Amino acid sequence: MDSSTVIIEPPTFKWNYDVFLSYRGEDTRTNFTSHLDMALRQKGVNVFIDDKLERGEQISETLFKSIQEALISIIIFSQNYASSSWCLDELVNIIECKKSKDQIVLPVFYKVDPSDIRKQSGSFGEALAKHQAKFKTKIQIWREALTTAANLSGWDLGTRKEADLIGDIVKKVLSTLNRTCMPLYVAKYPVGIDSKLEYIKLRSHNLFEKNNKFHYRTQHEYEFDTGIYMVGIYGIGGIGKTTLAKALYNKIASQFEGCCFLSNVREASKQFNGLAQLQESLLYEILMVDLKVVNLDRGINIIRNRLCSKKVLIVLDDVDKLEQLEALVGGCDWFGKGSRIIVTTRNKHLLFSHGFDEIHNILGLNEDKAIELFSWHAFKKNRPSSNYLDLSKRATSYCKGHPLALVVLGSFLCIRDQAEWCSILDEFENSLNKDIKDILQLSFDGLEDKIKDIFLDISCLLVGEKVEYVKDMLSACHVNLDFGVIVLMDLSLITIENDKVQMHDLIKQMGQKIVCGESLELGKRSRLWLVHDVWEVLVNNSVSNSYLKYL
Repeated sequence: MDSSTVIIEPPTFKWNYDVFLSYRGEDTRTNFTSHLDMALRQKGVNVFIDDKLERGEQISETLFKSIQEALISIIIFSQNYASSSWCLDELVNIIECKKSKDQIVLPVFYKVDPSDIRKQSGSFGEALAKHQAKFKTKIQIWREALTTAANLSGWDLGTRKEADLIGDIVKKVLSTLNRTCMPLYVAKYPVGIDSKLEYIKLRSHNLFEKNNKFHYRTQHEYEFDTGIYMVGIYGIGGIGKTTLAKALYNKIASQFEGCCFLSNVREASKQFNGLAQLQESLLYEILMVDLKVVNLDRGINIIRNRLCSKKVLIVLDDVDKLEQLEALVGGCDWFGKGSRIIVTTRNKHLLFSHGFDEIHNILGLNEDKAIELFSWHAFKKNRPSSNYLDLSKRATSYCKGHPLALVVLGSFLCIRDQAEWCSILDEFENSLNKDIKDILQLSFDGLEDKIKDIFLDISCLLVGEKVEYVKDMLSACHVNLDFGVIVLMDLSLITIENDKVQMHDLIKQMGQKIVCGESLELGKRSRLWLVHDVWEVLVNNSVSNSYLKYL
């Protein structure tokens, strides 16, 4: 029975432990089980093992709760497993969790014949016979649980080396954890994503199955394709590259042994030791082990050595320099057969320079999709009412199919009456420049002064921080902070993703540009966020208390 051939569906519950180990202590505690436990923990797997709980006649509530809170239960059947009523009660609870919670159950047959467990013969039959007098009411339940577990796909040690078996189990657990990770947040209203995926599918040679049915390759369908493939996605800022990359990642991630999505590579690499930190993040996401990267060359060697035999999916979002590609996904020999590298960028020449296998240009939305996306944000439905249709077409024509512009302008016009729409659109039409930056500026200009301050504080200093941290930092300065955050969210100027305050980089750049425009002198700006700027004003003692709010 080979567990590697089983397709595991994602669970429908949240878990606190990755793996629960059920085993007979006297058989395997000091050998196989301890080695498996260590191997799993070394890979960053959160394991619950009951070697520290006090044993009694009945399974404890603590242990039962731990079984319920595990994503995977691994049952190590050994010679004396059934001689323990505790182990049998554990087994019953594990099978119940499989039935009620879709818990993943993986049996290991350690020096026992699976048929003895299935038929309750041999040592298992003898153990149950001894239990008959004391546990008469439980015998049938135990028998059913043993039969159910023995019929599941798992591993039989047989004549294999224990180290090889442990390696296979760890590989399956890591693969399962990868498949059950929470999908990336794509968009509140993912309008046009399916058509963009279809566009990639039609032009791609190695991401999608080549037939009329639009589906993603199964594990077996990928096996024939052993090449490492690099796919580049380019387009102007705000056009939807990141959204598309997230959707693509969610669709195909389950086909790989390890996956990593690195967001905002351009911004992250600007930080102190930024590329080395990105290398650490990449390694942790795939291996689930913290590895210290002291310099880029060391990081490159670790990536090459640790990932060269792994089939991985890596997405680098918003790359703007060749050195970023060279440090993170430098060569095809860095990764195992069948690996896929996806990169988003505004600079298509980077993709050509690095020799990408496929390069896709992402364009704006067509008129129908533009109206739909705009309407979701302006009216909270997919189409405008008849009395707003012409105004909506006029508004979307200024956006030229640009998703971010449609989202921001739609959110800005939401709940305003027709007269306000006409006034705002007339003013915009009469302006000399009509591009995405002007639409973003229009939304900022419409804010109250106090909310403008909150927006600038976030855009300059707090993007990517936890919501509670942002509130702690700003609550003393802004009595209307909660209201201001709600307004900024309603206007799509900020979003909350995974309990962090996020902002599109074009919106963030607008806020920072506004602050930079306050003065050519650093000390006379209201906010400083770059380390070298802070260093300069402190060294030169050029800080003006009447201007500067935050360092």
